[in-house]
Amino acid sequence: MAADDVNVDLGAVQETLLIPLLGRARETQKGRGLIHDPNAVEIVEQLDYDFSKWEGGQSLMGAVLRTRMFDQWVEEFLNREPLGTVVEIGCGLNTRFDRLDNGSATWFDLDLPDAIELRRRFFVDEPRRTMISGSVLDTDWMQQVHEAGGPWLFVSEAVLIYLDEAEVRQAMTQIAERFRPTWFAFDTADQTMVDGQATHDAMRHMSRESWFTWACDDPGVIESWGIGLQLDETKTFLDADPSIVESLPFVYRFVSRYLPFVMRRSASHYKLNLASTAPGR
Repeated sequence: MAADDVNVDLGAVQETLLIPLLGRARETQKGRGLIHDPNAVEIVEQLDYDFSKWEGGQSLMGAVLRTRMFDQWVEEFLNREPLGTVVEIGCGLNTRFDRLDNGSATWFDLDLPDAIELRRRFFVDEPRRTMISGSVLDTDWMQQVHEAGGPWLFVSEAVLIYLDEAEVRQAMTQIAERFRPTWFAFDTADQTMVDGQATHDAMRHMSRESWFTWACDDPGVIESWGIGLQLDETKTFLDADPSIVESLPFVYRFVSRYLPFVMRRSASHYKLNLASTAPGR
């Protein structure tokens, strides 16, 4: 290992944060890819890690496409609430603040201790951006976030799928009880995707303890939990904005426009709204 290479020592689930990082780096290196993220390129080059198992996989582009779609939700929130607070749950090595910061919002990056330790090798706290070591299932980080003031947007990209349904319900309930008004942007995997990880081009290279756990075929189940969250918007990759689709390679644009039935709808993205009229804590 070179003197300035950074060692990667992550838990099984946390190690998956390297997949979207690599995707952003490789798309950036294309010059006219789905995203421009030079920070991701620099981080990949500094990590002492064998990324070759994921190179060339379709999941890399899928991860970046998902990121771009989440970016649009964050941009919509910041346009509507420029002084609001964004909480990135399971932030990993994401660079969303660096790419989208509007100069006035407050931002919190939350992840497990080993992920935050690695993140601190590349990022530092700033007046409006703070890294927090903790789990979405904990509550001790919430006071700091609450004191920052709302409205709040909680962004959970490729995180809840690694929890079981009871844990997802616990996390969402804890947030719903404390933050109003708030929006919650997250993604799910259906049962087909959860069951097919042994052949998934990225997850098949990971240990089973890092595989997706929560299978959600219908987001309506969350509304039935009675915690006040209501579905605002639902998207699959087929619903990506035209401004994003036009950056895809021709074959993907062709498939999404003319042969949508061959594109799996197993990964979906949701935005939930918790109205400010309900009593908060």
